[in-house]
Amino acid sequence: MEASREGYGRGLLKAAEKDPNVVALEADLGKSTKSRTVKEAFPERWVSCGITEQNMMVMAAGLASSGKVAFASTFAIFTERAFEQIRNCVCRMKMNVKIIGSHAGLMTGTDGSSAQAIEDMAIYRTLPGMVVLCPADSVEAEKATLALAKHKGPAYMRLTRDKTPILFDDKYIFEIGKGKIMREGKDATIVACGPLVSIALEAAGFLAKENISLEVINMSTIKPLDSALILKSAKKTKRVITAEDHSIIGGLGGAVAELLAENPGAKLVRHGVQDTFGESGQPEELYDKYGLSVKHLIQRIKKDL
Repeated sequence: MEASREGYGRGLLKAAEKDPNVVALEADLGKSTKSRTVKEAFPERWVSCGITEQNMMVMAAGLASSGKVAFASTFAIFTERAFEQIRNCVCRMKMNVKIIGSHAGLMTGTDGSSAQAIEDMAIYRTLPGMVVLCPADSVEAEKATLALAKHKGPAYMRLTRDKTPILFDDKYIFEIGKGKIMREGKDATIVACGPLVSIALEAAGFLAKENISLEVINMSTIKPLDSALILKSAKKTKRVITAEDHSIIGGLGGAVAELLAENPGAKLVRHGVQDTFGESGQPEELYDKYGLSVKHLIQRIKKDL
């Protein structure tokens, strides 16, 4: 068990070791987002911007315009303060800036609804040229960070505050724009991202005892979506269920809904946060109340089979 933000910290340090152009910017939360790994190793390549997220994004764009690979991190909800700067200075200008939103989703827990970003992927998915990632575990977060360091152009990656099961090992190969089949099945397809990947795998294990065969896909790249993989699985199972710690509007569920609307042939169910805000509570309590737990996912699958 490990939080995906830990993997980001390791990946960022490795990227900085490999490429002297990698720089890290932080909005007063370097300890929490784990970007301080760069501060400790390369203090001249770490910038503390204070609680000025808009300024941080413009600074990141300026550094990128000078040939730097700029990683700008804060809590996911605070990246939204700088949407105008991200739109106009980063994406519109096609700058090589990587925006890291930690502490995303209901898993942020006791910080309450004001801090639980459940709309971030939807927001950034609308921006032209923006890559959007949501790693399933800390290993994938580390690999994704290294991939982002090599990718040319703007990107957003969301991370978790709490620990989640580690699903991959060091041999795992991550590629932007590619999903991965975690478990093969024939009765329905679960397309999941972030913490819901391990929950989907657990649900699939329980249902296998009842002779219900589920295919589980880790869709850690929300944009560009691995359309070919989803459509191939949907053609086989005829049923698709998306699972995410994010609003069902505009995130992974929205992306898959758009794909299947243009390529009909499978029934779709979007499983995630409904049209509501969260509240303060322990992550497991919130997952149970808002229907993201293993129990609720199993109930949803059975209902729609």
